[in-house]
Amino acid sequence: MSDLYPDQILQATIEKGKAKAAGSTLSLSLLGFLGGAFISLGYLAYIRVVGGMPHEWGSLAVLLGAAVFPIGLVCILIGGGELITGNMMVVPVAWLAKKISLAAWGRNWLIVTLTNVVGAFFVAWFFGHYVGLTEGEVLHKTIAVAQGKVSAGFGRAFVSGIGCNWMVCMGVWLCYGAHSISGKVLGIWFPIMIFVLIGFQHVVANMFVIPAAIWAGADITWMQFWENMVSVYLGNAVGGAVFVGAMYLYAYRDKLK
Repeated sequence: MSDLYPDQILQATIEKGKAKAAGSTLSLSLLGFLGGAFISLGYLAYIRVVGGMPHEWGSLAVLLGAAVFPIGLVCILIGGGELITGNMMVVPVAWLAKKISLAAWGRNWLIVTLTNVVGAFFVAWFFGHYVGLTEGEVLHKTIAVAQGKVSAGFGRAFVSGIGCNWMVCMGVWLCYGAHSISGKVLGIWFPIMIFVLIGFQHVVANMFVIPAAIWAGADITWMQFWENMVSVYLGNAVGGAVFVGAMYLYAYRDKLK
């Protein structure tokens, strides 16, 4: 079976959006927890790789760290999981195509957002803080990354969020267009690797790294964390819903079945 063309990917995305909007509360909650946890484990791998490398390696260390982060989205899209940043593209496309209601859209986003938080906090507390995997020899990197996130300010964090989810949702889009496991992995890997390498802000990744830094004793307040959540969440929403979802929907709407 051959891979899909862009207009066919759009049709597949709409069907995915319908299925996500119709998911039961239990299913969305369990998969949302997994989604938050998988992204956090990918970010934990990034911290472990970059934090353990000599400072002199500079951007090469970041490149190597960015190369391991995408495993989180691979686990979600192939293994199973719900991630709010992906749903920021998929669910609005189904609504714009008049396949789901606004209430169904809002319900999906609410459940998945809340359970992504739980999954991210779980990994940050138990694996990061309790086991100590974000502390010790990599503590400096955990704190530096988190402080960079919260110090960006609303405007820069918002715009960074747009760039991030533009790339994340392109990874989702390309995954939907591939039929083989290897094709899906390649479609996911490079857009995700690029957003991490650039340094864009991802709301679910931030749900992990900022609390991990706070629990490790960083000079960051919970108010700063929630302010970052709002700005990056809104930016991610625009990046996914507008720069990928709406763009492709209106580009290929004449070819919809």
